[in-house]
Amino acid sequence: MCRCLLLKLLRFEWGFSTIVCRRGPSKSPSPRPSAASSPRARRSRSLSRSRKSRSRSRESVEAYNPGNNLYVTGLSTRVTSSDLEKFFAKEGKVVECNLVLDPRSKESRGFAFVTMETTEAAERCIKYLNRSVLEGRLVTVEKVCYV
Repeated sequence: MCRCLLLKLLRFEWGFSTIVCRRGPSKSPSPRPSAASSPRARRSRSLSRSRKSRSRSRESVEAYNPGNNLYVTGLSTRVTSSDLEKFFAKEGKVVECNLVLDPRSKESRGFAFVTMETTEAAERCIKYLNRSVLEGRLVTVEKVCYV
């Protein structure tokens, strides 16, 4: 903290007064070291271990959806992956079924991703299984959209 001493030195004939500010060093030391000398001031973020992009943009190969990936919502917490596979097998061959689980309780979070073998089978699932009932719950089925 600096001291500021105000002194009136002269009074000019126009009626102005001159104020001089004297700044001197503070008598108490700073409680922490200067920010410029700390290592965090020089580098605000840690460097990435790899330069590979982790974004999921449309240009990414992973982001391409040929039309056979489905997003299923409205599932009961009692539903299992095998229940979903049986439910979707009515309309075509199921390649993969990913039921999203709660990490603590290990029960369903109420949504899943189902990959069908063909886009025609996926279209049939959307047409016939959307807004149908599975274990007492109204299930919605739609195509996965990458944003």
